[in-house]
Amino acid sequence: MIRKLLIANRGEIAVRIARACAEAGVRSVAVYTDADRHALHVRKADEAYHLGPDSAGGYLNVQRIVNLARETGCDAVHPGYGFLAESPALAERCAAAGLRFIGPPPGVIRTAGDKLAARRAVAAAGVPVVPGGERALADAGEAAALAAEVGYPVMLKATAGGGGRGIRLCRDETELRRAWDRVVSEAGKAFGRSEIYLERCIARPRHIEVQILADAHGRVLHLWERDCSIQRRHQKLIEIAPSPQLDAERRARVCALAVRAAEALGYVNAGTIEFLLDQKGEFHFLEVNPRLQVEHPVTEEITGIDIVQAQLAVAAGERLPWRQEEIVPRGMAMELRINAEDPRNDFLPSFGRITRYFAPGGPGVRTDGAIYTGYVIPPYYDSLCVKLVVWAPDWEALLRRALRALDDIGVHGVRTTIPFHREVLRHPAFRSGRFDTGFVEAHPELTRYSVRRPPRELAAAVAAALAARMGL
Repeated sequence: MIRKLLIANRGEIAVRIARACAEAGVRSVAVYTDADRHALHVRKADEAYHLGPDSAGGYLNVQRIVNLARETGCDAVHPGYGFLAESPALAERCAAAGLRFIGPPPGVIRTAGDKLAARRAVAAAGVPVVPGGERALADAGEAAALAAEVGYPVMLKATAGGGGRGIRLCRDETELRRAWDRVVSEAGKAFGRSEIYLERCIARPRHIEVQILADAHGRVLHLWERDCSIQRRHQKLIEIAPSPQLDAERRARVCALAVRAAEALGYVNAGTIEFLLDQKGEFHFLEVNPRLQVEHPVTEEITGIDIVQAQLAVAAGERLPWRQEEIVPRGMAMELRINAEDPRNDFLPSFGRITRYFAPGGPGVRTDGAIYTGYVIPPYYDSLCVKLVVWAPDWEALLRRALRALDDIGVHGVRTTIPFHREVLRHPAFRSGRFDTGFVEAHPELTRYSVRRPPRELAAAVAAALAARMGL
């Protein structure tokens, strides 16, 4: 059994893991930097320890994290999601220190992190991949020759890429040669590796991913699919489970392909197999995310399975207790990422103090977040404030509940994506349940909304102005 676990992350995912630990009877240990001294994950864990300033490596200081885990009597480390979760270094250091790593083995992480190696492994198992090269390219000239063979448009991608970084669309050779140096530079800075490969660009795809759970005893299960097509610059904004765009036949097909891919990789623990669905209705393997995904709550809502607790059980050597036929999706769920960004100003980050925060409630509403009234969002990390998750029996009810929850939630003091999400949910093309990854770019009017202050906020502003004028 795992008795005590160090959470090697911050923000809402650290809070989420601490909650799972509390329910599983596992003591949780948080870590924090100077900027996060008053963060919510520090308060929610059973213990919390200072990592030092961010200049000393902060949350990416692998050796400091492993040393802290040993010093505080932990027997496991959970990386959440992000850089450490996708790097084999932490998994290897944990194993060397006698700690359980909550995630797949280092070899699986290494293969999944190399996009070309992952492509080769799943293709050998009969999983269709996006047409393109099978090795890293030497220079722009080699890329141009391959692009001429594959056919434009193409995507230049970092072999170690992720999170929408290290990727560029090239419509012709001129764009490709212009983008080459930029992609190489971005890959080197973001991932420490500058290898680049090339794939054909699938026009107007739907982004479909499948949640996987696998134990060390050979059982690989899928927890059905999620639709992540609503995104901007390859960054997901809204996730839906199951996809409103799949019929039963295609749903069964993509889930079977995901299980086959996971088996080919020797996968253990939780992970996600991502696909692109083209306009002809064919699936193409995109990548493996060897970790817990930001959007895992929508899968939990439709299956009733706590994925984080399942991760802990698998890491402790237990067998998964379910059979595939027992995992039946119930209703639909949607996750809206409430980011501290200004959609009307090209989604620029909006860091600062949360002057007031009102959490939504009611049936079928869940919030995974790390903010509170008075919390200061630091400028050093990502801009995610809250994941607003709603569940309903069907698509129409889901849309109504999501809009109601967006009207309930209040995040004041910084600009957020809440008004943008309202515009998306009201748009006829989205409500039809038929959309692709180009939806946001195809509808620039979504960011041209006018901000309407709620009556209670207007009343408070008027009262404050009168009080100031009267010298109160």
